[in-house]
Amino acid sequence: MMSVKEAVLTVHDLSVERRGRLAVEGVSFALPAESDTALVGPNGAGKSTLVSALLGLLPHASGRVELLGQPLDAHGCLPRSVRAQIAYVPQNLVVQGLLPLTVSEFVGFGFDLPGPRLPWRSGKQRKDAVLTALERTQTCDLRHRLLTELSGGQLKRVLLAFCLVRPRRLLVLDEAQAGLDVHSIEQFQQQLLELRRQEGWTVLQVSHDLEMVRRSSDQVLCLNRSLRCSGSPEATLSEERVGELYGLNMVSQRHQPHG
Repeated sequence: MMSVKEAVLTVHDLSVERRGRLAVEGVSFALPAESDTALVGPNGAGKSTLVSALLGLLPHASGRVELLGQPLDAHGCLPRSVRAQIAYVPQNLVVQGLLPLTVSEFVGFGFDLPGPRLPWRSGKQRKDAVLTALERTQTCDLRHRLLTELSGGQLKRVLLAFCLVRPRRLLVLDEAQAGLDVHSIEQFQQQLLELRRQEGWTVLQVSHDLEMVRRSSDQVLCLNRSLRCSGSPEATLSEERVGELYGLNMVSQRHQPHG
């Protein structure tokens, strides 16, 4: 087992307020390098709120977060070099209101460091990185298509290309399989597994698919405002534990709405 010093992400006693109430309370955990961790819990448990706070998209009320050894302040500030090593796949990417972007243009933004881009720098390197990312995610044939023209499964694969276009250490997915059919989910998970092993990614993914979590995750975090339990899938996803977490006598719960 890795020590906290070797973890990509460490969280200590984190609390987050949302809409005037405490949505996440006293959460502590660590993500070992190159691990796959699932965050599970009922709707309204605070999973997406926690993810938003870890990414610096929401301020946290108290506690400490470290990403790649660098502290995340209460307002979400991180050095550019650290933030560039983190990628995020949201549950829903709203593309209808965006400027018309082709797949290649969108994936190219993943290559750029946060902040202003100097277009005359690294032009060939950027173009080559985009092409390689598209080839590795089997989306090269989509490169001239607009994002608005893609199916849900195609868009998720393009988002993986966005993550892959630059070396990353941490990949965060918030119910990335939501809205996909069974075949697309299996295809996405297999591709994610292969890329994680090849790239050495550490993965944190919010999921309602407990059967998928049992098959693919190294560690499970069970959240219902506070962290109710954590550990291996075998230890955390017993029928009794799942029933306590969800308030139901259930073994699996698949593809519920955003929580």
